[in-house]
Amino acid sequence: MKSTLAALLGLSLLAAPALAQDLPDLGGREVVVVTENAYPPLQFLDKSGAAVGWEYDAMAEIAKRLNITVKYENISWDAMIPAVSEGQYDMGMTGITIRDDRKEQVDFSDSYMTSEMVMMVRGDEERFSDAASFAANPDLLMAAQPGTTPFYVGVYDVLDGNEANPRIKLFETFGAGVEALKAGDVDLVLTDGTSGQGYVDASNGGLKIVGEKLGTEDFGFIFPKGSDLVAPMNAAIASMKADGTIDALNKKWFLEYKMAE
Repeated sequence: MKSTLAALLGLSLLAAPALAQDLPDLGGREVVVVTENAYPPLQFLDKSGAAVGWEYDAMAEIAKRLNITVKYENISWDAMIPAVSEGQYDMGMTGITIRDDRKEQVDFSDSYMTSEMVMMVRGDEERFSDAASFAANPDLLMAAQPGTTPFYVGVYDVLDGNEANPRIKLFETFGAGVEALKAGDVDLVLTDGTSGQGYVDASNGGLKIVGEKLGTEDFGFIFPKGSDLVAPMNAAIASMKADGTIDALNKKWFLEYKMAE
């Protein structure tokens, strides 16, 4: 048994360099990445104002594996996909759900994370406990960023399919919607489970998750159509999944980060 384990360990140690050798070397190429810095723990500004998060750590690792130099820019969510589509930036990252309609504008990397849509409410909310009871009360309001997956889930899976429904209050950033929820200006924010749980854990009881999951979503990086960066990025993501780097990032940002909060 010990010899078998030792052999397996040896094979695993040999596998990592082999994976690295299979990755393309992009020769220090500069890659301009645009993000929003408003989606913890994927990317956000910490108390010192530094940009940090799961995606920043992932990009740092990808940069080493592909030999690229990453430069970051910031933009609002509603302008991100059009800007990347027009080639203003080499790629975008901000927990972007892979969707067929978006594939008409941009290319996606392979999925680097799968999350579930949840309902985030104030900690003292007792008027509704699921999507059906929220929809049944016309006085209740929902916050959303236009064009996002939470917006469309809110319109078609929670409410009546009317994208102009006045019960959906639009905000430029996800964080602004959360602040409106805390202030009582809206009553519900839909978000992926990873980000939502991060907000709940940091709220000291001010926020909570209610109801059943509203489906799953896969996150990917976005690129201008036809970008030659897609294949190298996919190779790097695959190698990070294979050698446990993705799992380590998940542990750091979805377990240790929450405990530190």
